[in-house]
Amino acid sequence: MPKASVLIAGCGDVGSRLAAQLPANNWQVYGLRRSIERLPAGVTGVAGDLFSDQCPGQWPEGNIDYLVYSAAATDHDEAGYQAAYIEGLKHTLGWLKQKGQQPKRLLFVSSSGVYSQTEGEWVDETSPAEATSYSGRIMREAEQIALNSGIAASVVRLTGIYGPGREWMLGQVRKGYRVAVDPPLYGNRIHADDAGGLLAFLLQADLQGKTLDDCYIGVDNAPVPLAEVVGWLRERLGITEWAAEASVRRAGSKRCSNARAKALGWKPRYPSYREGYSAMLAD
Repeated sequence: MPKASVLIAGCGDVGSRLAAQLPANNWQVYGLRRSIERLPAGVTGVAGDLFSDQCPGQWPEGNIDYLVYSAAATDHDEAGYQAAYIEGLKHTLGWLKQKGQQPKRLLFVSSSGVYSQTEGEWVDETSPAEATSYSGRIMREAEQIALNSGIAASVVRLTGIYGPGREWMLGQVRKGYRVAVDPPLYGNRIHADDAGGLLAFLLQADLQGKTLDDCYIGVDNAPVPLAEVVGWLRERLGITEWAAEASVRRAGSKRCSNARAKALGWKPRYPSYREGYSAMLAD
């Protein structure tokens, strides 16, 4: 059986972790990014700029079986999000059309930031996604472009990604970070390896002929109050000093469910923050 081909457009941290989890004997992986020398071994580089309408000169020949759009905003403002998630996606879809290529499925990497729930509610793929922030609004618009692209598509809404190189929480706890305990502020997270692993799992499932839904939430098994995570990390790090005031970086409070992905057979390698942060601290 010939290898299935996948183009990862925006092959950064999560895209590279996805590529590393696709069996090399089954997959031909192309990674599109500006600096292809940073791609993992075994990935064929496609040097290109998603923000430009110029089709990359190294664009793969023949058909592309799968497209994973996993871009990240260079500038975290409205114009930056528009460029990364709307214009970049349109450019990529245009290049496919220009080359006469029709993937079997598109995975669009989105964010749980499309949800606006703030009272600790449980959220799944059927819950209203009505965030009014520019980031949530633009991400929802990009999701619709993907779903209406003429390619079978699944949106993957990742929650707070942590892992090597994504150590904001550890740094804050070391500075004495604390959050309000009551009412609880719920947070959702997924280890970076599990973010890539979920995407790899969905590609493999589609390749095996399983029926995919049009949306999945990427989250571990344990959405918990942020204060619990901070307390656990303080103990492991031996932090005894608190900051003078409690502070919070995120405004929402919700509990995201991974039941749909698990029903398909996915299991996170790091089922909760304990396993994920334990691995980080061990390193």
